[in-house]
Amino acid sequence: MTVRKLTGKTEFDSAIQNGVALVDFNASWCAPCRAQAPIVEKLAENFSGKAMIAETDVDENRDAAVAYDIRSIPTLVLFKNGEEVERLVGLQSEETLVEILEKTI
Repeated sequence: MTVRKLTGKTEFDSAIQNGVALVDFNASWCAPCRAQAPIVEKLAENFSGKAMIAETDVDENRDAAVAYDIRSIPTLVLFKNGEEVERLVGLQSEETLVEILEKTI
């Protein structure tokens, strides 16, 4: 499974409503975001069928970034049935993200 790209607020809200979803708020010009990308891609493969792994560009999806009070990128937000359960700001290790996903699933 690949990382799902969420491009609008309506699509974003719909995508996180059911089950577990990890969303990477990022931007193409952000170096730490580019470093986070391969880790997020690996999570998408490893958690296929268990959790949705997604990303949204804060420049292209400002409505979602504002709605979820994203002030720094990368920010990774873990949702369960539409509710935020965890937020991590800055570059995160694969181990940290696996741990929060496994405890939420």
